[in-house]
Amino acid sequence: MMSPVFPVVIFLVFLTIATALRSGLVQQNTRQIQANLQDEARALVDNLEREFMVHTLAIGRLAARLESNPELPESEWRSDASNYLRDFGVYQAIEWIDRNYIVRWLEPLTGNQDALGYNVAFNDQRRQALEQSAANGHPDISGIIGLRQGGTGMVIYHPVGTGENNNGFMAGVFKMDVLAQQLLTNRVLENFQIVIHHGQRAVHQLNADVDINNAFSYTEPVELPTLDWRLTLRPSEVWVSTQRSGWPNLTFASLLMMGLLTSLTTVLVQLILKRNQALLKTRFELEQEIDQRHAMQVDLERLESTDTLTGLANRRFFMEDLTHTLNIADRQMRQVGLIMMDLDRFQMLNDSLGHQFGDELLIKVSERLNGLSNERVLVAYSGGDEFMVCQQQVDDIDDVIHLLGLVKQCFDRPFEVQGEAHSITATMGVAVYPQSGLDADTLMRNADIALYRAKEQGRNTYQFYTEGMQDREVMRLELDKDLSKALANDEFVLFFQPQLDLESGDVTSVEALIRWQHPRRGLLSPVEFIPLAEESGRITDIGRWVILAACRQLGRWKNGQCRNLRIAINLSGLELNDDSLVDHVRNALRSEQVDPSKLEVELTEEIFIQNIEHNLNQLSKLRQLGVQLAIDDFGVGYSSLGYLRDFPVDLLKIDRSFITDVTERHDDAVITRAVINLAHNLGIRVIAEGVETEEQLQFLRDHRCNMAQGYLISRPVPARDLEKALAKGILSTGLPADL
Repeated sequence: MMSPVFPVVIFLVFLTIATALRSGLVQQNTRQIQANLQDEARALVDNLEREFMVHTLAIGRLAARLESNPELPESEWRSDASNYLRDFGVYQAIEWIDRNYIVRWLEPLTGNQDALGYNVAFNDQRRQALEQSAANGHPDISGIIGLRQGGTGMVIYHPVGTGENNNGFMAGVFKMDVLAQQLLTNRVLENFQIVIHHGQRAVHQLNADVDINNAFSYTEPVELPTLDWRLTLRPSEVWVSTQRSGWPNLTFASLLMMGLLTSLTTVLVQLILKRNQALLKTRFELEQEIDQRHAMQVDLERLESTDTLTGLANRRFFMEDLTHTLNIADRQMRQVGLIMMDLDRFQMLNDSLGHQFGDELLIKVSERLNGLSNERVLVAYSGGDEFMVCQQQVDDIDDVIHLLGLVKQCFDRPFEVQGEAHSITATMGVAVYPQSGLDADTLMRNADIALYRAKEQGRNTYQFYTEGMQDREVMRLELDKDLSKALANDEFVLFFQPQLDLESGDVTSVEALIRWQHPRRGLLSPVEFIPLAEESGRITDIGRWVILAACRQLGRWKNGQCRNLRIAINLSGLELNDDSLVDHVRNALRSEQVDPSKLEVELTEEIFIQNIEHNLNQLSKLRQLGVQLAIDDFGVGYSSLGYLRDFPVDLLKIDRSFITDVTERHDDAVITRAVINLAHNLGIRVIAEGVETEEQLQFLRDHRCNMAQGYLISRPVPARDLEKALAKGILSTGLPADL
């Protein structure tokens, strides 16, 4: 007979567990609140650092302009400063301070008159900081100080030139209350007290009257030039209460109820368990053995036919099934469709974001494609970024086209990988039995040939295999083989397309465009061999040749009539990923003793924002060499304007698709004007490509576009023809007289 004390013991056990679990949940919730507070502080610090970097770069651009043009009129400087004040909306004032640390120019004057003529080196510490900034060329941030205009604030000083060439400083003045309103949301201001520490001293405090919960606080260092800042965040009682979870109490009450119910049913359960203990033990052991044998059988079958990463059929199983399917189709006189599929840009994403990213993306793609599987459709993973689809019992070619449409729908929505959305497309080659082959191997080979032809048409499309494709594939392989010898045999040449300065009417720069002087096929354009070079990985070697050839041409020109020309070269994404790129550019410039500012690097907008952290590092190093940086095809890619303020861009190239109809289409005209105005407000010059008519050229001049390039000015020509044309003044002929 069961002891009456036993149910009480069970209830006490539940009470103990409930109490311990509640305590653990409370502690976990407390840690989560602290973690959320840390996230808030880090986000606030990240925003503060980012905004100060933006303002530092903006003030730097004003300083660079004054450095490059010491005779800049005060009226023009005020116009630029007014644009910055309007665009950023946070400055109290923008100042030019002369070499003696006296405020000479000030915008706006209203409310800031007391600062005019003021000596900003008002103590030894400020003077030493400004002297060091003028010597090393790095910006200086004052820390929180009393402003001459009244109140407290901060000042960013950017030297205008360095050392002996220093022409004072460009300064941006912020009031702390305005800066706080600009950087902090109402939610932050209502829920947190914020204290800024300089060294060990608290120098500024926001929301001193907030009812603070003293159990929580977090301090985060702030990475700003010349400042030793830490930011402490203390939450309000209201914010902490919203973070508290009701789960601890709910869990405690639930476990107590479970303990009570368990105590009441313990006697009955134990009687049943004793009566059936032997039977259950025997049954459990038998079921366990059956399950183990079944699992082993399933695992063996799956290993033989399934890819371990994607869960799809593997290539071996697919080929066996395809052979079996063709035998059945032969007897039933039916068709079979075979689709070879290749993910576009997968290799670039895999190389730049890592193999773990690539594996996760393949799994996501496989999950969607597997949704197409049924008794007539088999989806398999071939390896790399390739998938295969077999469609049985095809009655009409429209059945295959319908399946192709379903495959493309799988890529309509972005794929969520590592917390970010990535839009991926696929290119497909299609072979149909019996027209495209009578056995599995032939069908696979011809589908692969069709896939390559589809890639040549621009990707994100499909191509059916047709007679004659095999002959073209042989020609492609021959050209690919010749490409491996082209560099060794010095068969590449550079052509140059002039770029016209619309202010002076002179040709001030040219774009270098590669051509292949093939020994048998004659002069080949990049369209005919660059895709092959990218596919084979030779594009990096060709890109290095272009850099060296451009520097050699600049070396030939530096003492002649073309000495003022700048050469623009194009870089591919693979070249930008090469960690030795900067060293190669530096060595090429040094070997030819060329001024780095005479070399300009162009990258498409799409390449700019791929792998942003690595690209920013590479481009910053190139910019430090003195090389000019340009964005090509601007407006047709991602057009995320945020990168323009982060990347050291000198020039934007408006894509020719906007220029072609700029005088006929209102939308193209609006976009072109907007790009020009945006670039000028950021201190970036603009060039329009694809200019072919006088009307297009006049439109660009009327809207202050800096440069133009296109067939109206000149087609790409060899260096000797360019030199002759410049010597004779041919490139200016036919342009408006006021050029």
